[in-house]
Amino acid sequence: MVEISASVLGLKETNAIKQLYDLEVSGIDYFHIDVMDGEFVKNNTVDRMVEYCEYLNSISLLPLDVHLMVKDIKKFVNKFIVFEPNNITFHLEACKDENEVKELIKYIKNNNCKVGISISPKTNIEEIYRYLPYIHNCLVMTVEPGEGGQALIPETIDKINKLYKYVKENEIDIDIEADGGINLDTANKAKEAGANILVAGTSIVQSNNYAETVKKLKSYCTEQLFVFLKFVPMYSNRIPWETVEHC
Repeated sequence: MVEISASVLGLKETNAIKQLYDLEVSGIDYFHIDVMDGEFVKNNTVDRMVEYCEYLNSISLLPLDVHLMVKDIKKFVNKFIVFEPNNITFHLEACKDENEVKELIKYIKNNNCKVGISISPKTNIEEIYRYLPYIHNCLVMTVEPGEGGQALIPETIDKINKLYKYVKENEIDIDIEADGGINLDTANKAKEAGANILVAGTSIVQSNNYAETVKKLKSYCTEQLFVFLKFVPMYSNRIPWETVEHC
């Protein structure tokens, strides 16, 4: 089943609380928290995302899906871990070397949180392969990070499919998340390529009926679902946390 992680980036600040409530009851699976520091990307959303997390922690039982688009990753892990998110995803491009990636994976897991790694459109998908057995999700940016409302970059669909085939062939248990330009026209492309979590923001919050839009985004091609259920084995080969230093 495809899940929807609703980005709160595009909420109108003057009406954000009502929109958060409307999203809560719309059938989404996660709140997607886009944290931008004004350095790794141009925009700065830190204060607004903290405010949203504080409110959601007080009223919502839905998990938080925190996406860090920042330079100082550990600093912002510490800032958002207090909200007990389901997972924290950081950008591979923000890390100076492989050792930093390994240390961040361990650090986030040691804070009882799932960990993901994101890659931008210009990053080769192969660069993340070595880390896949140690993480819980891979977020493939289908637009350039930093702004909402962009059009999906067609070439990123091929990257999702390549990643999907790799994890299937190597029996790696991991979520594949597509983020950017996901709407009623592009959702099926991402799903059929192999994404099982879709990050959608503008397409939901600018619609007249959140619940109906979420339902349509979740709807899955019957034939595709049948093939997935029939031929994809159930497995759980993620390497234990304590062995991450050997990745």
